[in-house]
Amino acid sequence: MNIKSLLLGSAAALAAVSGAHAADAIVAAEPEALEYVRVCDAFGTGYFYIPGTETCLKIGGYVRTQFKYDEDAFGIDPVGPRGKTGDWDAQTKGYLTIEAKSDTEFGALTGYINLEANDTKDTLLDGAWINIAGFDVGYFYNWWDDGIAGETDEIGSEETLQNSVRYTYEGGPVVLGVAVEELATTNLKSNDDVGVSGKLGYTLGGVSANLIGSYDFNVEESAFRAIVTADIGPGSLAVAGVYATDPNYYWSKSEWAVAASYALKASDKLTITPGAQYFGDVKFNSNIDAWKVGVTAQYQITTGLKTLATVNYYDENNDAGPDSEKWTGFLRLQRDF
Repeated sequence: MNIKSLLLGSAAALAAVSGAHAADAIVAAEPEALEYVRVCDAFGTGYFYIPGTETCLKIGGYVRTQFKYDEDAFGIDPVGPRGKTGDWDAQTKGYLTIEAKSDTEFGALTGYINLEANDTKDTLLDGAWINIAGFDVGYFYNWWDDGIAGETDEIGSEETLQNSVRYTYEGGPVVLGVAVEELATTNLKSNDDVGVSGKLGYTLGGVSANLIGSYDFNVEESAFRAIVTADIGPGSLAVAGVYATDPNYYWSKSEWAVAASYALKASDKLTITPGAQYFGDVKFNSNIDAWKVGVTAQYQITTGLKTLATVNYYDENNDAGPDSEKWTGFLRLQRDF
């Protein structure tokens, strides 16, 4: 009995110890509460709250591949800028846009960041600025970057991305704006050149008109541009005019120019846009005029995926020398998100 009692007692003790260890093994810390990403609908679709804050974030962009034709653009002799000669080139890039918005006593406070990466292995800051109460402050495109429908017109500056301070007032159909801009070129990122621009816009029904005027303090010259668009029939007609007192940062292609395009909505997915432009006194030489014609077609393949193709012809008439003519165009596939 003593041996039996001893064995039973030992077994009971071992079971108790094993049970204690087993209990310890399955004890786990209480999981922390998870904060799920919340949809923010205060500023439109696509925004979500940054966890732990009242700031709404939106991420978008696109992936684009295109085959570009530009007659003799890559040089005949010497070798062109990308280490080759010829007329065409394949190009791919990715573009990312980030918006952060929050409500304040002054209205919505917004921060923008645009990033571009391309197949030349360059990563570029394509804009970064703050917007609040009608003010834009930072690095962004100026009003001369806008154009008319299609890919034919040339009515903007060669450089349109600058550090600027801009104020825009929108009161019903009227838009008023003024901007102070650092006129830094791609090869000269810092200088003392400054420009000022003003904008007046008006919209009435299907008709809108915009006028901008800019002054380049470096060369003490001005440039002006007007664009009028109107919904006519199954599409939209746009007419633009440009004039400069002399070559300046904002306009240096010609003394004056007029352009027009008509964006025809052929179907829900297909838009065809013919365009034309005339340049007077090219490079401010009264002996040279030029004209350009072209057509652009865009097809929405499916949601988020579209293709675009354009063909353009440019002819420069020189009364004192040989004429110059050129074909350009591209075929593009783009995935937006």
